[in-house]
Amino acid sequence: MKVHIWHTGRVYIDRALAFREKGLHPMPYTGWLRGKAKKIWVPVSSYLIEHPKGLILVDTGWHEDIRVNQKKHLGSLAFSMFKGDLPSGESIAEKIKAFGIQSNQIDVVLLTHLHSDHVSGLQHVKNAKRILTSEMEWKAAHKKLGYVKSMWDGISIETFSLKEIPFGPFKLGFDLFGDGSLFLVHTPGHTDGMFSVLVKMEKGWLLLASDVGYATKSWTDIILPGITTNKKDARSSLEWIRGFSERNDCLRVIANHDSAVVPELID
Repeated sequence: MKVHIWHTGRVYIDRALAFREKGLHPMPYTGWLRGKAKKIWVPVSSYLIEHPKGLILVDTGWHEDIRVNQKKHLGSLAFSMFKGDLPSGESIAEKIKAFGIQSNQIDVVLLTHLHSDHVSGLQHVKNAKRILTSEMEWKAAHKKLGYVKSMWDGISIETFSLKEIPFGPFKLGFDLFGDGSLFLVHTPGHTDGMFSVLVKMEKGWLLLASDVGYATKSWTDIILPGITTNKKDARSSLEWIRGFSERNDCLRVIANHDSAVVPELID
């Protein structure tokens, strides 16, 4: 099993979007009426898993449209809250080409949740054999604000229903191959149907924690993201991540937007 950490762009956000703040500002995570001193750049990560049963891509980063007209791509509301940046060579299309494959050779694309910075590049890999997200997230994305539905327009996306698994704050998720080698762990709170990806490596577990927290301090200090759909669930998910990170068989926990995480191969 091999896991490639790729940076598929970066995003300029208010620090309160990553790490929840309390104060007089009613919505500090928006960045509205907040100065540059409170803004940060963080990476937008995707992961390619070389699994014995196929190639699995986790999230898709920014689409190349970010380079030319991101206000149109994101929509006015999202554009007012954050900005994207996609350096040359970092789009998911460029990443898989450099890796030596085409999108139709990807066996499964996993969408941990459907926020823009995780699905923007989906059009670049729409020819993958399967594209999968949780049924709960799919339903939320069609009912609630905070999603840009045009990013998956015309793309065939499968959904999975939650089943009992041995991991997670609610012991719910999906065993992708039915062999205990890769679990999609229900870790809601930031969104209703978000999942983390738990990968069985040779010497233990690697946990790709999506946006449960934005950095290691998120779960060590239980700092919720600025945007949550359910604060109680978000706290439960963070507490589970913290507990799992302390297990002897946990090799590493990786947050999607952690500035301390660099592109590398985990073998």
